[in-house]
Amino acid sequence: MATRLVQINMKAQDDAALGAFWAEALGWDVSSEGPGVTNLEPQGFVYPDPVAVVVDLIVSPEPKTVKNRVHLDLATNSAAHQAELVARLKDLGATLADIGQGDVPWVVMADPEGNEFCVLDSLYQETGPIATVVVDCADPRAMARFWSEATDWTLHKVTDHNAVLRSAKDVGPYLQFLRTPDVKTVWNRVHLDVRPYPGADLEAEASRLQTLGASPIALDVPWKVLADPEGNEFCLLTPA
Repeated sequence: MATRLVQINMKAQDDAALGAFWAEALGWDVSSEGPGVTNLEPQGFVYPDPVAVVVDLIVSPEPKTVKNRVHLDLATNSAAHQAELVARLKDLGATLADIGQGDVPWVVMADPEGNEFCVLDSLYQETGPIATVVVDCADPRAMARFWSEATDWTLHKVTDHNAVLRSAKDVGPYLQFLRTPDVKTVWNRVHLDVRPYPGADLEAEASRLQTLGASPIALDVPWKVLADPEGNEFCLLTPA
């Protein structure tokens, strides 16, 4: 069996306000499954579908203290579109951010709670508004091995600098593991959620992921919380 990446979990001090920002940024609909949870997905979307990786914002009193190790890259189709999107995001409350990126063709920004994200200049096509989900790491090759076996996503590229995967149906955003010198020090404020296919056994899938190198994290929730080989937390949701 295998899992697939279905959503991004983002902690927020004000999930409704931050959710409203990201809904406008992505052009997606907003819903809620309960207090402290804001769900974002494309209009008419039937979950789960690899054409999109949806976003769940979960309220958390903990403030952001370090650069996120997981961030979103937003897609554009030209330099003019990039400039237009950057201007619109500023109007929504985003700010330009300096994370030491230097002279690069993308624009680094931060949302109203300081979460970093990038606006690309037509680097990817036909992904939807999220071009790439980026995970900082020390060893892209090792992360590619784990995540390509943990999920049914296809490995498109792997070097010492980065590794790139995409859904088995070759639709939706890419998942990129990017080599960075930063060391993980705190619980990730943004993390990946994966879900097994219908008919799978949650316990068996958790066991399989652990044989691949994941570590269990004991939390009293109906799903499984694990960490990948570099300690990045992720949730293994119930099969669907």
